[in-house]
Formats: sequence, structure tokens, C-alpha cells
Amino acid sequence: MALDHLQAQKYGKLELLARQAVEGFITGLHRSPYHGFSVEFAEHRAYNTGESTRHIDWKLYGRTDKMFVKRFEEETNLRCQIIIDTSGSMHFPDNEELNKLRFCVEATAALTYLMRSQRDAVGITLFDQQINLHLPPRGSSAHHSSIFYELEQALEQKPVNGQSNIVDTLHLVAEQNASRSMVIVFSDFLDSAFNTEKNQQKLFDALQHLRHNKHEVILFHVYDQNLEVELNLENRPHTFVDLETGEKIKLMPNEVQEAYRENRQKQISEIELTCAKFGIDWNGCNINQGIYTILDEFLVKRSRMG
Repeated sequence: MALDHLQAQKYGKLELLARQAVEGFITGLHRSPYHGFSVEFAEHRAYNTGESTRHIDWKLYGRTDKMFVKRFEEETNLRCQIIIDTSGSMHFPDNEELNKLRFCVEATAALTYLMRSQRDAVGITLFDQQINLHLPPRGSSAHHSSIFYELEQALEQKPVNGQSNIVDTLHLVAEQNASRSMVIVFSDFLDSAFNTEKNQQKLFDALQHLRHNKHEVILFHVYDQNLEVELNLENRPHTFVDLETGEKIKLMPNEVQEAYRENRQKQISEIELTCAKFGIDWNGCNINQGIYTILDEFLVKRSRMG
């Protein structure tokens, strides 16, 4: 579903885009199998003295002479921390309408809107070279408004040179989120998973820290399929610039394209295998394919957490 960016700019609300995306996503579901998504009846629980009698199953009471309350799926609450890489490379491609950062921000806004409708607690963490914002999971309306505001502000920030520090960010979230949570990470992982073996190992150590503390982890690896994966560029000399270090290199795309693709796919296969061993979901996300796959993966993971 194409998001109406002009309409959103008119009202100045990222929340409008989020609502538009979530409602379109919901419409596309014939019947949601995901626990906690709708207000459909799920199961019974014992009635507690003093609580509202509104949802007592009187038919069951007539058969058993015991009072049970219909438990609805939306009563199942979740704590979720969403981590967004806002470093220089996330501003690629140089397009205000759609780059990696905007994709992640819009996906996070949609997840926030979805979790708000489910009475889940959500928080966000924004980082580049350092942690610039950390809002722990909460469920209040004021907190959700703060998230939408901070996400809008993130889109206004200019790119910052320097490699991102995802490792320290993950360790912080592992320590500060005491309760079992879902941790969602949006990044291109250029300075960690696709860097040196040493940096890759540091990333895996931080992810293991999260898993050791009983957190469920979903990694969304964001990229532009056409430009970053396929290297579909004009067959002429190009200057490639590292948006985090400023390093430059001149290349003819057709001379390196095949080797680049093969090496990249090999790296991803190894990363996916390692993540699978840790019980971590690694998901590749082409920013040009929309955010519905993000919402779908979230609901699948949420249903597993009960």
C-alpha cells in the first residue's frame, strides 16, 4: 500500500501514515490467526472477586455452577523495544521520499500504532555513534505521542559521519529492559555484520546478551535492492562514498558486480545461520517493497510469545 506522504505533510503527523498503513494491512487479512490482535474470544479464566461481571460467561456458569470470564485476545500485553539505526548510511539513497531511515521510521510508527491498539507497551531507542534517545516501553497515550514526535524529529536530523555503535546499544537494552520483552532492531548493519570478523563477533555477543536475558529478538536488515544489492548502475566510472567514514573509491560497477553479489550473499547466509543458532530472526527488508512484511513478522513472533 502506497502511503500518502503529501497528506501526512499537510497534517504534519507521522501517526496518520501509521494509521493508514495499519488499517490497510488489517483489511488485507482475511482472518487474523495472531494471538492478541483482535478482540475475538480466546479462552476462559477464573473470575476474580470484585472485578467487573461484564464478561462472565453465564452459559458456562449454568453448566458448571462456577464463574468464568471470557478472556479476550487483546488482554494479552507485550513489552517491545524498537531500536533504530540513524547513522549516516541509513540516509541512503539521497531521497527524502524514501531512504532506509524513512522506511524504518514509518515501520516503527506503524508498529507503535498497532501495539497501541493491542494495549501493548512499546519503547524506542535511536542511535548512531552513540545512543541519542532511549524511551523504555510504556503503554500510555502520552508516551505514544512522544514516540511519534521523536520519530518525526529523527527524520529532520542531518546525517552524522562516523560508524554506528549498535553493540553498546544492544547491551544497554539488554540490561535496562528487566522484564522479558520483544526487541526489534532496524539497521543496515554495515559497521557490524558486514564489517570485520571482530565487529561481527561483537554484534553476536550483544545479541546473545539479549537472548540470555530472555528477550525475543527480531533483526530487520534494511537495504535498497536495486542500488545496494544488485548494483544496477550505469556502466561508467562511479565514485562510491562510505556515508559513515567518508572513504571514497572509484569503480566500474560491471567489473565488480558479480563478485560483490556472491560475496554479499555468502555473508548473509553465514549471518542467518549464526542467528538461527541463537534463536534470533534475521529478516532482509527491501525498502521498496513496503512495510507490510514488517507487520506480518511482528504478529507471527508475537503469537509465539503467547
